[in-house]
Amino acid sequence: MPQQNVLQIYDLPKHQVNNTDLARAILALPDEVFVHRSHFFHGRYENLYIDADRLPGLQLILATVLERSAQILGPAVEELKLGFWLNIMNQGNVTSLHSHDDDDELLSAVYYVQVPEESGLFRLHIDNEIKDVKPVAGRLMLFDPALPHEVGKHRSDIPRISIGMNIGPAGNEPD
Repeated sequence: MPQQNVLQIYDLPKHQVNNTDLARAILALPDEVFVHRSHFFHGRYENLYIDADRLPGLQLILATVLERSAQILGPAVEELKLGFWLNIMNQGNVTSLHSHDDDDELLSAVYYVQVPEESGLFRLHIDNEIKDVKPVAGRLMLFDPALPHEVGKHRSDIPRISIGMNIGPAGNEPD
């Protein structure tokens, strides 16, 4: 992703009805449906992994992300793979500074499902500058996976829900 296009922002159409149902479904999930949890920081698992078929409307969001990624990166959708996780922030939660360039990631993304007032800002560290982006429900942000980023303190008593994603080349799955 060229440096001048380090962050691409899209507002997805008809997000409100889908997001309301999706948020309700996510918050109703029992703990045993998560196939994996990772990144235990500040008293919570930041990444919750689940089968995409368990949530209404999620497949449409993931397909849209793959289409946008193909437009940015160049290869056809079929030449890309997408991994995703849920991130549920409760009052007082933060997400520590990190990047996503550990493996074969070509692009990273976040989609905001539920963003109450007083949600922490998404903060990108670009060169020696910080770019704060206010999250908005229905918004998709795609960015360079090598960029360090973090999320400020969530101050609302209503959970903030986002879907984190990494996009890489298809066919590189481990055996």
